Order: sequence, then structure tokens, then C-alpha cells
Amino acid sequence: MNIHNFINDWLIASNNFDTEKYLEFYESEAILDDPSVGRKFVGHKGIRDYFESYFIGYNTNTKLVNLNIKDAESVHLEVEFTGDFSEGKLGGIFDLKFKDEKITFAKADLIH
Repeated sequence: MNIHNFINDWLIASNNFDTEKYLEFYESEAILDDPSVGRKFVGHKGIRDYFESYFIGYNTNTKLVNLNIKDAESVHLEVEFTGDFSEGKLGGIFDLKFKDEKITFAKADLIH
């Protein structure tokens, strides 16, 4: 798996608000943990709710700032979020774990 291409394509799907394409990057029972909203989202149903609420709902655009590939199965991303939320622009992180070219676990958080 080419991690750079994977991350680029994942961000394109996110920024295009393409829910179905976005979900294709996740294993069907993946977990997305976002302490900034105080919840864990489980499986495609939960991740769909998260994506539609916090990305589509706030017109959130994600820009990659830094990609740190830890190993073939995990990466750390620093990102910048812009959108229709009170701050207008926020820093954030994603820690992703992969298996069989799908995200199995994601931790998303805001940097204040």
C-alpha cells in the first residue's frame, strides 16, 4: 500500500464530502475515537454519523500539514481544519492504524 496515495485519496474524498467513498477507506468494524467531541464511533454506521455531522455539517475542509509514517501499519497526521465553526480554522491530528489496506482505528483530535 502506498500510504502517501492512500492519505491523499482519503483527504480528497473527505473534502469532496463523498460519504460513500470516505467509508471505503475504513474496515467495516473500524473505530474512530475523537476526544474533542467526547465519543467513539464504531463501524461504518458510526463513522458515517461522525463524517456527516462534523465534516459535512460544518463544511469542514482538511489540509495535510505533516505526515509521519511510523511503520507500514500506522501513521500520524497533523492537519488544518477550516469550516463553518466559530474558530474558522483549527489544528488537528489523526493517528491511523491499517490492516489489509483499510483503516481499522482512527484517533482524531483538535489542537487548541
